[in-house]
Amino acid sequence: MSCAPTAGAALMLCAATAVLLSAQGGPRAVQVAALCLGQGLREHAERTRSQLSALERRNRGVHRPPVSPESCSEPESCHCTPTQLKAQNSRIQQLFHKVAQQQRHLEKQHLRIQHLQSQVGLLDPKHLDHEMAKPARRKRLPEMAQPVDPAYNASRLPRDCQELFEDGERQSGLFEIQPQGSPPFLVNCKMTSDGGWTVIQRRHDGSVDFNRPWEAYKAGFGDPQGEFWLGLEKVHSITGDRNSRMAVQLRDWDGNAESLQFSVHLGGEDTAYSLQLTAPVAGQLGATTVPPSGLSVPFSTWDQDHDLRRDKNCARSLSGGWWFGTCSHSNLNGQYFRSIPQQRQKLKKGIFWKTWRGRYYPLQATTMLIQPTAAEAAS
Repeated sequence: MSCAPTAGAALMLCAATAVLLSAQGGPRAVQVAALCLGQGLREHAERTRSQLSALERRNRGVHRPPVSPESCSEPESCHCTPTQLKAQNSRIQQLFHKVAQQQRHLEKQHLRIQHLQSQVGLLDPKHLDHEMAKPARRKRLPEMAQPVDPAYNASRLPRDCQELFEDGERQSGLFEIQPQGSPPFLVNCKMTSDGGWTVIQRRHDGSVDFNRPWEAYKAGFGDPQGEFWLGLEKVHSITGDRNSRMAVQLRDWDGNAESLQFSVHLGGEDTAYSLQLTAPVAGQLGATTVPPSGLSVPFSTWDQDHDLRRDKNCARSLSGGWWFGTCSHSNLNGQYFRSIPQQRQKLKKGIFWKTWRGRYYPLQATTMLIQPTAAEAAS
């Protein structure tokens, strides 16, 4: 698709094309229309600059009477003053900047739509007919059809990876689960000798931007087979009112690894998805004083500040969303660095766990997992 070379006709044609493709096409069609409109604006801006330069050279020794702005809607049709042309050129540049912003937004939306389409494909009638040949509580994807156990209750899905483990599943991978009161969704299960863990976060190559607002952290983002954040609401639906264990796995750029496990309780959105923590772990997240009953550390993003610092928005000062006690003890959702920055202020924005490698060491990889405690899982 190309745009006509004349300024007015090009912009009119591309604007009409954008409207038509928005009504008839998908996100790709809208993106093409936006590209066309951007190209027309760029050509019109360049043509206007050329005319401005020519007029400035022509008007150096010639005085022209003022021309009303209403009569100068098209530079080709009348003699406009350089000031009027500059103002018009400024407006065109502003429009072009807005089109470029919209184009970047459309590209991001297109990636999200592709991910959603891949999940919607699982609901295709042909796919569902094929899946009926497998036990509903062992819906690992992708997987060949398995024989149906007549004694197996296929009326519901498992509520978490631990329940899959208790049903005999020992292979890690993607499964469909359905916590109580929640619609089904896919999770990445890690099966170990001590049970099934649900992976809720993974970082390893910087392919996903984690500097996102509250709603993104609530819903989740990324690729469950790559870098991703499962979503606070999904994690809360998995844990419910049950006590759980959280595992944090860290790796530095020298290949060294560290693994932490601690008991947690995750509240709902009415508590800002607060983590109820005991003293040792609460201290690692930046709490200075912890009561005997433990401490609740709410989740914060740059657009919803719930951290324990009254004088600073930790998520805005650093990067990403996290359970910030203060701004200096941990942040596994910070900016991903492939090498150690030289500037100290930039280092603060990285992925760090202060009590292991220090605040100013950007980690190479992190994984977070959650599992109900043994007593709760058996209930």
